[in-house]
Amino acid sequence: MLGIFQNAVAQAPEELHSPAIPPSPGAILRQPKKPDDILKDFHAAYSSHSFSASFAAGAALAFVSVHSPRTSSHPRLFCSFDDVYCMFVGSLNNLSSLIRQYGLCSKSTNEALLVIEAYRTLRDRGPYPADQVVKDLSGSFAFVVYDNKAGTVFAALSSDGGVPLFWGVAADGSVVICDDLDVVKASCGKSYAPFPTGCMFHSEGGLRSFEHPLNKLKAMPRVDSEGVMCGASFKVDTYSRINSMPRVGSAADWTSWEGSC
Repeated sequence: MLGIFQNAVAQAPEELHSPAIPPSPGAILRQPKKPDDILKDFHAAYSSHSFSASFAAGAALAFVSVHSPRTSSHPRLFCSFDDVYCMFVGSLNNLSSLIRQYGLCSKSTNEALLVIEAYRTLRDRGPYPADQVVKDLSGSFAFVVYDNKAGTVFAALSSDGGVPLFWGVAADGSVVICDDLDVVKASCGKSYAPFPTGCMFHSEGGLRSFEHPLNKLKAMPRVDSEGVMCGASFKVDTYSRINSMPRVGSAADWTSWEGSC
């Protein structure tokens, strides 16, 4: 899966940007690419097994079917409902109980549709903090949700790291999120890194840990095999606390990720 989101939709953490440092002699210089070129390369890499959708707000989604020989063994789903789109890789161990919890009676409900419903519940009337809702998802998974009505993106990666997910910055500053490392490296030059496990990213609130919502995240500089700065890894700072927890419901917008309990 591949998601590309321009600055009007989401902005990458500043630490993900790597400075333009000349490579060592003999090293290959990788320049970040523009969104249109990234999409073309993605389709070229996966041939007839991929499809994509672009949106006027400045977002693009691309997905690969399970029939592609290049994809991993993890289940892959792409669904949309009420102008909300979800790309989901992996599986949930507690899907049945979550279907009952959200009142979804359809036997055809899968992980991607469940995530869409959870997102819509949070967005419109969520009684719980976003981190608690994502933490309730048990399994190995990575997902990217794009809300075309609100023009926002919401992504998360399970804490076990069982599904690979990477992100980076394109030539125009767009956020690139993808489960294919080669695609991200070719698209973002040196400005890429693994998406942190146990974390979620939203257009308005940025990157947060859903495992440890009371702790801030700190950026750890990454150096590649050529000795060049290459994005940043984010880890929970056990010594740094967030002063307040996000609140959701009628009195506060959950996407702000700020406010009192």
